[in-house]
Amino acid sequence: MTHSSTPPASRSSALNAARRTRELDQLSDGARVDVLVIGGGVTGVGVALDAASRGLDVVLVEKRDLAFGTSRWSSKLAHGGLRYLASGNVGIARESAVERGILMTRTAPHLVRALPQLVPVLDSTTLFGKSLVRTGFLAGDLLRASARTPSAVLPRSRTVRADRVVELTPAVRRDGLRGGLMAFDGQLVDDARLVVSLARTAALHGAKVLTRTGAYDVTGTSATLRDELTGAELSITARAVVNAAGVWSGEIDPSITLRPSRGTHLVLPAERLGNPTAALTVPIPGETNRFVFALPAQLGRVYLGLTDEAAPGPVPDVPEASEQEIDFLLDTVNTALEVPLRRSDVLGTFAGLRPLLDTGDGSTADLSRNHAVLRSDTGLVSVVGGKLTTYRKMAEDAVDAAVAAAGLDARPCRTRALPLVGTATPEALRQVSAPPALLARYGTEAALIAAADPELLAPIAEGVDVTRAEFEFAVTHEGALDVDDLLDRRTRIGLVPADRARSLAAAEAVFEKR
Repeated sequence: MTHSSTPPASRSSALNAARRTRELDQLSDGARVDVLVIGGGVTGVGVALDAASRGLDVVLVEKRDLAFGTSRWSSKLAHGGLRYLASGNVGIARESAVERGILMTRTAPHLVRALPQLVPVLDSTTLFGKSLVRTGFLAGDLLRASARTPSAVLPRSRTVRADRVVELTPAVRRDGLRGGLMAFDGQLVDDARLVVSLARTAALHGAKVLTRTGAYDVTGTSATLRDELTGAELSITARAVVNAAGVWSGEIDPSITLRPSRGTHLVLPAERLGNPTAALTVPIPGETNRFVFALPAQLGRVYLGLTDEAAPGPVPDVPEASEQEIDFLLDTVNTALEVPLRRSDVLGTFAGLRPLLDTGDGSTADLSRNHAVLRSDTGLVSVVGGKLTTYRKMAEDAVDAAVAAAGLDARPCRTRALPLVGTATPEALRQVSAPPALLARYGTEAALIAAADPELLAPIAEGVDVTRAEFEFAVTHEGALDVDDLLDRRTRIGLVPADRARSLAAAEAVFEKR
């Protein structure tokens, strides 16, 4: 075990099939490592990066693919925790604001931008409702300031005139529009892209990141690993094992009881809403401090969410939106639109399960979003709960617990200031020669893709803002092993079934020559 402060020059961040095969072969039966991490979502890859950057020998295994579960189904927000402040949970609100600031200023500023969020003030808006929102936004400003996130990165909240509301959210209802209240939050270009960037950064620091590799018969110091592609198995021992399997954590440690909550989004064409540049934020009638968001996104889309419904029973691989949730989202946002949305406007839907700890009675909306680090009778360390924005702190706490429990010789946590692959300041990114869409998705690595053969830089299908060069890069550098990885996680083409169908041949062609 080494404690060098930077990765050796010989190490690469590239994940691909050849590296996966080589590293599985290196784990001869009975191999021993410092830390085994189970789960390839944002928390698991965060744990792998934290542990590897402390100088520990790390293996991460994921039964399916990076960001296969909850981590790809979020609102794509690096959320500052304002809702938690309103419910009195000052601790998680401030933690969220701090972690958002770290993402936006140090670790991944290329993947996160400041997103204006607009609450329209209509004739139907009560004075109490307006005052409540304004007070909340001012509290959000205090949170941002306390987290030391500069206003140049995340501007202060403000009131805006009606014409400005229409400019930013053209689909807003004009009749009775008196202005708007605007605050700013962090928005990820894509949640799955953050996960891949974290995994590659962990690999750069020496972690073995193995997808399609299941973990069975897990204890606090061992597991049986199965190559899900070949069926081959091997035994591995570890001084510490961290369970970061999200909603599947209870399958690894049966003593954990989760109460999953389903959050659903609709995918809409941005042009149907006038190509907004701000998130239209609509209060849910009859609720306090709950909103529906129409969020402008990449690929000419708007994501409309978010529900919070109990999801009992077996955990599905891919959760599905209910008819009631679709109706609820449309009905709510339509209260603020000039021309109501219809079912025929919906291009696709996606739903994810929040891995909430079961704390007793109450609706899932009332359950804490705090994370917890638990230790089983066998010594297995599990990290559960939490949310995407606070993944780094969750990982730090989990690795601290593993280091303490196993007596590992490790440096202190470094991830508060450890940039992910592709990271650059906005000023530096402006010097990179590449199209804006590539810069937003890949940061400085956009130059590698932009330098590809010009034939690879054309869109893979009409109306789909993804190139064949991006597919190739996903296979050679981002660990994509099949068509589903390309369409559903490395890019988000698959969120719209019609786009997926039109792009399928191009994705298949990438693997035909291999």
